[in-house]
Amino acid sequence: MGADRTGGGPVLYAHTVDVVREAEGALMARLPEGVLMRRAATGLATECIRLLPAVYGARVVLMVGSGDNGGDALYAGAALARRGVAVRALTAGSRVHQEGAAALRAAGGRVRAFAGSDADDSDLFGADLIVDGLVGIGGRGGLREPHAGLAAQAANAPAPVVAVDLPSGIDADTGEVAGYAVRADVTVTFGTHKPGLFVDPGADRAGAVRLVDIGIGPELPGASVLRPQPVDIAGLLPTPGAEADKYRRGVLAVRAGSDRFRGAAVLAVGGALRTGVGMVRYGGPERVVDQVLARWPETVAAVLDPRQSTDLEPGRVAAVVVGPGRGTDPGDADELDAVLDSDVPVLVDADGLTLMSGETGRDLADRVRERSAPTLLTPHAGELARLLGDVTREDVEVRRLEHARRAARSFGCAVLLKGSTTVIAHPDGPSVVNPTGTPLLASAGTGDVLSGAVGALLASGVPVVEAALCGAYLHGRAAELVHGGAPVSASDLLHGLPLALAEVRADG
Repeated sequence: MGADRTGGGPVLYAHTVDVVREAEGALMARLPEGVLMRRAATGLATECIRLLPAVYGARVVLMVGSGDNGGDALYAGAALARRGVAVRALTAGSRVHQEGAAALRAAGGRVRAFAGSDADDSDLFGADLIVDGLVGIGGRGGLREPHAGLAAQAANAPAPVVAVDLPSGIDADTGEVAGYAVRADVTVTFGTHKPGLFVDPGADRAGAVRLVDIGIGPELPGASVLRPQPVDIAGLLPTPGAEADKYRRGVLAVRAGSDRFRGAAVLAVGGALRTGVGMVRYGGPERVVDQVLARWPETVAAVLDPRQSTDLEPGRVAAVVVGPGRGTDPGDADELDAVLDSDVPVLVDADGLTLMSGETGRDLADRVRERSAPTLLTPHAGELARLLGDVTREDVEVRRLEHARRAARSFGCAVLLKGSTTVIAHPDGPSVVNPTGTPLLASAGTGDVLSGAVGALLASGVPVVEAALCGAYLHGRAAELVHGGAPVSASDLLHGLPLALAEVRADG
């Protein structure tokens, strides 16, 4: 997945606040004072002009804090005022960027202090566009007064909101929203993306994100978070050659489903077949075998007691999916133990994750850590909280990057954290954020389809992080293609996966 570090190519890159500050400092040491801020302000003003229905006579209100984001907003306001825009700046900090305020006044704009939240501010409610320059990327925690009061009024005003660098109140490094935060329609970010713009809940508040190049790209090291685009996915997907057969395309073993949850097996096998695996070898209870074969007669299926040999030698299978709907009995723990003892890539989901975090979890977790072959864990937030043991589901939801990375380090393997933003973490290298999906995807069985899709890619030889990313991308895109505004069922996804595959290959 190659491109320049600032996201000018297909992959979008994000860097943490400390890295951005260091890069800005290195560049500012070689430039005249104020040049970097004016570059940012010029880009911001350009994006604002694109959003206005007309420029001359338009009304723009700047919400201005004490930091550099306030300065960016003021200089951008000056550029707009010189184009005939009526610009008003409402200041909400203990101080204001003096040079920026002077530039705005000189261009014909006005600057005044925010009067407080007791009464609606007429400037905000008469604006055509509102610019959020309250708090910069160094802010932590939710907005406090008077910033929170001003932001709340802006939220109730009819005009669209443009955020400077990122919406105020969002943690730039994690996407956490620890209190009140601005909800933007557009975010104009400078130099590089910030991780919090890629990951919910911050990403949900950022709106459309526009990147402005201010020249810090050469100063940036490798990114901490990547957000691939369709062309990147197309480049990672396996392309069968003229001599390809079912074995070269990959053989996946699926150990999913039980007498109680037979559908999990049907969905996991279907996800693998719809993603293009060469063969699925299914093993499970007799009634589940019958149901799998009734839906997917191309499956090679056998009745398998968990205590029997799992027959997972390399050469017979290239990867294993284990856990969806399988059960948490001692026999299921034995099966998971045997699967982890194999020398092929293993995806552990659902009941397999529960076994890892239960009474037998210590031994099974150690087995994951000891494996030489790749392992991928695919928890949702609640499952990851149980695996980590000392956090709640809510903790995981609000700091998704942090906890996915922690789990990857703890278990020494790749982790795909499912949810509103799917995050893929690995002990080595940057984390990856999946850009596709819809809230309508949250329904029973969709995770089983995902396990099968990712398992198919693992079986075809795609490395574990890339397989996780491609599977998540196709899964999310399939949901987008089929939902039609209605909730997406797991069966819908099985219809959507071939469509998503065809689209991605066409884009590539």
